[in-house]
Amino acid sequence: MAGHARYTALLDACVLFPVAVCDSLMSVAATGLYAPKWTQRIEDEWTRSLEQKSGRPPGSYAVRRDAMRDAAPDWEVPKQAWMRIAPCLQLPDPDDVHVLAAAIAGHADCIVTANLKDFPEDALAPFGIQVIHPDEFLVAQMDLDPLSVLAAFKEQRARLKNPAYTPSAFADALERNALVLTAQRLREAAALI
Repeated sequence: MAGHARYTALLDACVLFPVAVCDSLMSVAATGLYAPKWTQRIEDEWTRSLEQKSGRPPGSYAVRRDAMRDAAPDWEVPKQAWMRIAPCLQLPDPDDVHVLAAAIAGHADCIVTANLKDFPEDALAPFGIQVIHPDEFLVAQMDLDPLSVLAAFKEQRARLKNPAYTPSAFADALERNALVLTAQRLREAAALI
């Protein structure tokens, strides 16, 4: 499996579960600034969690899952790639080992997660992988290419029709989903989104 020319981020299930966070990450990925990756196991985790939380039957989030796959055709880190690496790794929570293994197998530059404490720097440093909160990750993307990222957020906001969101309400929704710095940046650039 070859590496990637673009910056590559392994997206943890906890950032794919909340719609606002996931949609923000996928919208920015559509700009081409980074390549998003995840595994079938990560995908199963966020869909199962959403189904349980909402009380909906299995398969209820297939449309969302398929839209994400379509938006990032090279999304999958195959099981056979990360499974060979996983037994060699240790993390505070053994359930997170597959995420680090997938990041290594997928040639990821970082793991985007809200659970930073689960991925200590000393465990990731030997592999050249950073761990970053989705809020900091999105702000970093904005710093790299403000116009492309603001355009992506503008398109994301435009997709919200029921109800429609003003730039301020959109920023508030992101803030409620722990994207505080991102929301602040969007408020500063409200005329562009």
